[in-house]
Amino acid sequence: MAENVFLFNLDAWPRDAPEPAGPPAPTNFWNTALRTTRRTIFIEYSWTLLVLCAFVLGVLSIYWGALFRIKQNLKHATIAVVDFDGQLAPYNSIEPSVGPFVVQEIRRAATLQHALGYKIHDPADYDFDTLAVRQAVHHEDVWGAIVINPNATALLRQAVEQGNTSYDPTGACQIIYNQARDIESFNQYVIPTLTRLGTDISYSFATNWTTSVLTNNSLLTSTYATTPQALSPGIAFTIYDLRPFDPPVAIPAVSIGLIYLIIIAFFSFSFFMPIHSLFLNPAAPQPHPPLRFTHLILWRYIATTTAYFFLSLAYSLVSLAFQIPFSNTPPAGQSSFPTDAPINNANLVGHATFPVYWLLNFLGMGALGLPLEVAAMLLPNRKPWVSLFLIFWVITNVSTGFYALELAPTFYAWGYGCPLRQIVYASRSLLFGTRSQLGLNFGVLVAWIVGATVVWVPSCFVMKRRVAKQKQREAGIAPAGRDGGKVKKVVTDHAKKLNARVPKAPKM
Repeated sequence: MAENVFLFNLDAWPRDAPEPAGPPAPTNFWNTALRTTRRTIFIEYSWTLLVLCAFVLGVLSIYWGALFRIKQNLKHATIAVVDFDGQLAPYNSIEPSVGPFVVQEIRRAATLQHALGYKIHDPADYDFDTLAVRQAVHHEDVWGAIVINPNATALLRQAVEQGNTSYDPTGACQIIYNQARDIESFNQYVIPTLTRLGTDISYSFATNWTTSVLTNNSLLTSTYATTPQALSPGIAFTIYDLRPFDPPVAIPAVSIGLIYLIIIAFFSFSFFMPIHSLFLNPAAPQPHPPLRFTHLILWRYIATTTAYFFLSLAYSLVSLAFQIPFSNTPPAGQSSFPTDAPINNANLVGHATFPVYWLLNFLGMGALGLPLEVAAMLLPNRKPWVSLFLIFWVITNVSTGFYALELAPTFYAWGYGCPLRQIVYASRSLLFGTRSQLGLNFGVLVAWIVGATVVWVPSCFVMKRRVAKQKQREAGIAPAGRDGGKVKKVVTDHAKKLNARVPKAPKM
């Protein structure tokens, strides 16, 4: 029997794949092999630069615009001018001279460029009670007030006619304001303007009044010589700052420091998200089945709010550590601080101020942080869009929270509902005793939290779907580069075709 003979063309069998030559050597920038890459990079670079420039022009303009026409809008800072001079018994029998002069000077000042919004009010609007004017200032019905006291003319004439050596010119008029309402606007515009106005009125009055007294032959020189203060300045203003902004270390607590509340909430997402992802990673820290996604959503929400709870406590403790007053109580026998007298740090709820302040920061962090988490889940992560949203979120809140919207263009009316503004105004009420709108402030913050939560849940599913698609794209490309599976399949098919062409040996 003859042996079976198998013919096989070994030359036709594919050789072993050559060893990879390693990465290509670096080349120059203008190499023709980089032509397509250069074009792609140029387009991407130009488009990104265009987007960033448009973002800077558009978003930063929101911040600049909040202060753009502030001097032109100072007329919206209403200053009530109330002349009680000679309006109440027993002074109503004397013809007033101080009140009409002061009102006339204020009318003249109101015509100047960039003047405050001086409004002449009838004493009857306040039931002829000077303390009611102070209460109106505290209640923020007006930004400030200038009051001419009922006995202004009577005491002045008595001083020059009878030689009252105890006469005090500052008892004639009052300037009333509330600095803690808005330290930025008051320190830059309101307080300097009112102080300068009071000085100018005193100087003008002294010039006219001195001439009038010296030319009045019915007055004895020996009498009014004993009261020189009754001639010059004659009248002056007592300043009542109902709620001073003090101590200065409180500035971060009601302004710039609140920016960090937003930043802390933003970065907590980046810190905790890899930890939450361990529930979906079967290999770490030990093999386990992946957690149901609905349970993961619930866990994430509970963990996020718990983090806000303790982070807001740490943030609040900073203010306490630097001795910002949190436990001042009303005077004995009073349930609340008087609104018609100057008081430093009139803590709104006494000893409970710090817990309420902590609750405010906790809700504020939720109202500021949850929208950031929603943005982080919805925006694509191929480019740092979330960072741009963070800048937008900070600028819109700062522009409407730190500055008086009454002095801003009407475009910013939407800012009354921003969460940071609620934190700023509630903090001022708690720390300094300004007008309290805690119910409104807390309600707006809770509304932001509820709204963000409603969007937060479906955003988790959107993020899950996007991550799954990304993994599928990566899995579709990886096999060819991972084990050379496609190359191996090509070689096997080629070998089968060659064997099919080999003739079989004849049977013996």
